[in-house]
Amino acid sequence: MKTIAVLPAGSVSDEAAKHLFRGEEVDWKHHRLISDVFLSTASGVSDYSIVPIENTIEGSVSLHMDWLVHEVDLPIQAEWVYPSIQNLIGRASELKDASGGIDYSLITKVVSHPVAIAQCYQFLRKHLPHAATEPVSSTAEGVRIAQNNPGAGLAAIGTMTAAANAGLDVIASAITDHDNNYTRFLLVGPAPYTARQSDSRKTSILVTLPEDYPGALHQVLSAFAWRKINLSRIESRPTKKKLGNYYFYIDIDMALDTVLLPSAIQEIEAIGCHVRILGSYPSFADYKKL
Repeated sequence: MKTIAVLPAGSVSDEAAKHLFRGEEVDWKHHRLISDVFLSTASGVSDYSIVPIENTIEGSVSLHMDWLVHEVDLPIQAEWVYPSIQNLIGRASELKDASGGIDYSLITKVVSHPVAIAQCYQFLRKHLPHAATEPVSSTAEGVRIAQNNPGAGLAAIGTMTAAANAGLDVIASAITDHDNNYTRFLLVGPAPYTARQSDSRKTSILVTLPEDYPGALHQVLSAFAWRKINLSRIESRPTKKKLGNYYFYIDIDMALDTVLLPSAIQEIEAIGCHVRILGSYPSFADYKKL
């Protein structure tokens, strides 16, 4: 039986994890902080960690990327996308107006993960411009705080699963700014993921450029371009070693064991770039077919 580290029960990460491992017997290890999720697998307590890495609306989750790059050495074993459907959660009985409807003015604070808060910006601006927002470690943690503080004017943003687990009400459903709100998740751990197969494979690499080589990034991209290798994502992040020094996180729509990709990497290394392979893995772009 596999042991999987993931953010708290009822979070989008928890729902996404159970979607990937549906039908399998799994020992779930829920953690309040993403650092504990990573460290659980890095220390050998769990076989894999589930990590949200990118969102349709908010883009990359920088903290999680930095943990993957700087803090642990856990290869990526799979990626998949899952819908992030956020809801306003609280106690309806505490928020009724004279006609029995919801009086949003009675909500003084909304607690949730900062990414979820950002995903619901338009709803919050329209209905709760007066309310403070408090970022917490996960959407499930925000629901737990609202559950434990009755009468305090608190509401949370989270999943329907979290609301049901906490015995709270869904005050407003599907409140994200866009309907196509999806989150990309990574499965990281020491062993390959083999439970499901995909026709699509990706490779993720980290490229650090030589400081004294003008035009190095252009040559890196050229190594892929003339071979007609598609890059689905390229993002710069600070190395945290020197101001103005960056590494480039690159997702490649190709398995590492193809003919063209190893030669492209060799060409990049030949100009003095450092290349770190983060993983070559199955990609499940359509969660409905996963």
